[in-house]
Amino acid sequence: MARRKKVYEGKAKILYEGPEPGTLVQYFKDDATAFNAEKRDVIEGKGVLNNRLSEYFMTGLNAIGVPTHFLKRLNMREQLIRAVEIVPLEVIVRNYAAGTIAKRLGLEEGTALPRPIVEFCLKDDALGDPLVAEEHIMAFGWASQQDLDDMVAIALRVNDFLSGVMYGVGIRLADFKIEIGRVYENDFQRLILADEISPDSCRLWDIETGQKLDKDVFRRDLGNLTDAYTEVARRLGVLPSNATPITKPTLIN
Repeated sequence: MARRKKVYEGKAKILYEGPEPGTLVQYFKDDATAFNAEKRDVIEGKGVLNNRLSEYFMTGLNAIGVPTHFLKRLNMREQLIRAVEIVPLEVIVRNYAAGTIAKRLGLEEGTALPRPIVEFCLKDDALGDPLVAEEHIMAFGWASQQDLDDMVAIALRVNDFLSGVMYGVGIRLADFKIEIGRVYENDFQRLILADEISPDSCRLWDIETGQKLDKDVFRRDLGNLTDAYTEVARRLGVLPSNATPITKPTLIN
């Protein structure tokens, strides 16, 4: 489709004006970043895979009644989404110790947590996306208590869905991060799932071998990131077992 006015560019995606009011076109880039963009590279094919995988997860969540911003995939790198007002928080759900929680609490990576733990981080790259408590969130007006209750409920439903889907293809969902957006219908505000769900925003481990199938491959120099993401897509049936992802933007229809 024809390029429209750029609205926003982040580390992994670009948002353009959509064809209808209240819509945006979300373009998935091949850029990979880690450690608040201190480490970066261009991984050919990553955007194609994340677009297809995010479509798969968002479609499944819509089908079970979890509201998302996803409307439809437009091509190999773009999808049509609903415009939302992003809540300035990252919502993290942890099932196993990994990353920052392992360091903070002195837990061995891979330790099963007593129950899913929901954490909030302030979306601010300059500050390193710091962990914040509910008291901070309400005191500074980033979200209300009702918003927080709704965000936790959405996050736990997403966790149930993703954990089950991944377990069915031999993958353990260690943790994931989501973003939430506000939409307004007349005078009524509603919270819906926004941004993306992909191996960029999840920690995914092979149940049998413990092999990393997520962005930790890039963070820790464990191999080829595209191969890891392709393996997730193949197991989920998003790509045929013999498929090679389209990687060149010039080939996009």
